[in-house]
Amino acid sequence: MKITFTDGIIVRKRDGVVSGQNEPMTIENGTIASFKREVDADVISLRGKWVFPGLINTHGHAGMTFFRGVGDDVPLETWLQSYIWPKEEKLTKEDIVRATRLAMVEMLKNGTTTFLDMYHPLYTNEIAAEVEESGMRASIMGGMLGFGEETAWEAKLQHTKSFIENWNQKGNGRITTMVAPHSTYTCPTRFLEKSLDLAKQLGVGMHLHAAETKTEVENVKQQTGKRPIEYLHDLGYFECPTLLAHVVHVTEHELDLLQAYDVSVSHNPNSNLKLGSGVAPITKMMEKGINVSLGTDSVASNNNLDLIQEMRVAVMLQKGVEQKADALSVHDALLMATENGAKSLQMNDIGTLQIGKKADFITINPQNNVHLQPEKEMVSHFVYAASGQDISDVYVNGQCLMRDRELIIFDEEKIMFEAKQSMDRLQG
Repeated sequence: MKITFTDGIIVRKRDGVVSGQNEPMTIENGTIASFKREVDADVISLRGKWVFPGLINTHGHAGMTFFRGVGDDVPLETWLQSYIWPKEEKLTKEDIVRATRLAMVEMLKNGTTTFLDMYHPLYTNEIAAEVEESGMRASIMGGMLGFGEETAWEAKLQHTKSFIENWNQKGNGRITTMVAPHSTYTCPTRFLEKSLDLAKQLGVGMHLHAAETKTEVENVKQQTGKRPIEYLHDLGYFECPTLLAHVVHVTEHELDLLQAYDVSVSHNPNSNLKLGSGVAPITKMMEKGINVSLGTDSVASNNNLDLIQEMRVAVMLQKGVEQKADALSVHDALLMATENGAKSLQMNDIGTLQIGKKADFITINPQNNVHLQPEKEMVSHFVYAASGQDISDVYVNGQCLMRDRELIIFDEEKIMFEAKQSMDRLQG
């Protein structure tokens, strides 16, 4: 079936420049077929709305959504050990599924069409089933801690292997997977090696936290004699497609390693700021050609899943730290949240609005919104003035998941009710 969307201001790259233009966009079988009106297509008028590529969140933990506001105003190590890990011991499979549904509703309503979820390694099958039913696109993986004896590792590794074999590229290609040891400070060398071997065996990428805090860097250096990025390089991690989360505390040499091996970085500015972890050298990374995308992390360390806010904070932060107004631009922000995100997740068929790409897009209605005037400056307003609350419509694979802020597939009221049941039990 063909659908031509008319009367929309399509924001896409033309002759190397991103700009908005009133033009039709025709999709067929979930893919953008042309930017013209097709005579044999159904027609949907977007009534002057701005059309952007769907936003791509490249680092998060949806199962932690019930921990919003838990452990505020403490550093990462204290936050994990004293607040998060004890709370996580009380979570059931049902809790994690409900928390993930709640997170997906929040992401959709904020314009996120694709997300990475790194959480409990034994419940990834259930999460993938939720994503398949939701219509969203996701890269799903179990975040594996390497505590305990080697025998305890095997269950996680075997479950990860089975999950990847069963779910990678399922959901009409909307679901992908990676191998995800949690970090260099929670996984001993042997466990990291086993995880890498598994990724190579299955032909998938790697994702883990790295160089998030000064304390982490010092601990890893004390244990291994190397800084986290050097350590991962020497283990052979960068021989696989690798996406690292955070990468706040790095040397020039480590940045050169990331560039040389085409390692992607998921920048999580709000989480890094809230936990007092520091400010990643994003301007320097992008000058070196390192692929930088954006992540929200969990709501426990953010405390929301609004990727538009991440765009704004990311560029403003670099301007302030570098004391240069042109350190990063609105176009850099949009790139990080869309095209760069697609590269980070190895999803080459999304991230931009162009012929042959999947029809993942979102709309904003600037009419009657004073903070989005004058309407001509749509890219600037998207980054500097808008919020997730301004998202009007969401499409993934050409399927409408939200229309005029009303969710199509999700039963938001039921999801909120069930989430409250779990939260009341956990808090009680």
